Amino acid sequence: MPVWTWLGLQKGRATTPWPERPGPDGQDGVLGLPRFDAARCSTAQTGCTDCVAACPASAISRGAAGGVQLDYARCVGCQLCTEVCPEPAFTPSHDWAFGVRDKADLLHVSSEQNALPSEKEEPITAELEQELKAFGKSLHIRHVDAGSCNGCESELQALLNPFYNLHRLGIFFTPSPRFADLLLVTGPVTAAMREPLLRTYEAMPQPRWVMAVGTCATGGCTNGGGYACHQGLDGILPVDVWLPGCPPNPAALIEALLLLLRRRPQRVHGGRYESA
Repeated sequence: MPVWTWLGLQKGRATTPWPERPGPDGQDGVLGLPRFDAARCSTAQTGCTDCVAACPASAISRGAAGGVQLDYARCVGCQLCTEVCPEPAFTPSHDWAFGVRDKADLLHVSSEQNALPSEKEEPITAELEQELKAFGKSLHIRHVDAGSCNGCESELQALLNPFYNLHRLGIFFTPSPRFADLLLVTGPVTAAMREPLLRTYEAMPQPRWVMAVGTCATGGCTNGGGYACHQGLDGILPVDVWLPGCPPNPAALIEALLLLLRRRPQRVHGGRYESA
């Protein structure tokens, strides 16, 4: 008997029942994106901009009202802001990267006029209901690397291991865009990859969806905006779900895919977690 068969029989089923039923998500104790508490930020009073100067991805900036704003679309989770903030308004957390349907929900602004918006789920329109019916209970993904460092790709590969076993959720990767329902894009979209990316999108049948995965695809990360690189997918393709993170872990990827299929609710609105 092969040793792997023997080990499998000894250990039993390795696949987690999460997210369909309670079970481990494989991310216990993993440091995530920093939390921002605007009420603790004293930038408007003291003029402190230590976090702005420390952020390597320009995810933190001064807002119009004099306070600080955090753009999770560009955040790489380096935690430098949590180390230099004297208040602290920025604190470490175990929050995963999160998927949103509207990119504006990735921006957290520290001003009273930007109160937490309604967290009610958007209604399913007749058009969307028809699209969901067209997909049935399965989703086929065509992944395009548009200049990634391969960090996101390593997390995508983990989706197919025995623990996560993405296929059990009816979600599959396909090598051909002609059989794909979702175009999953990683990387900031280099100039050399723009045309292949657009051709891949055009080759997909209707209805089709697009997901921007990783901070490079959502905001350009530290390399976006250069002479040979775009600032991610914004303005290039119509994006249905934005998932930042450098890189987003497998659990975050699964949640974002289920968010796309309306099988999980959106957890973050206006850059704020529901539990915040």
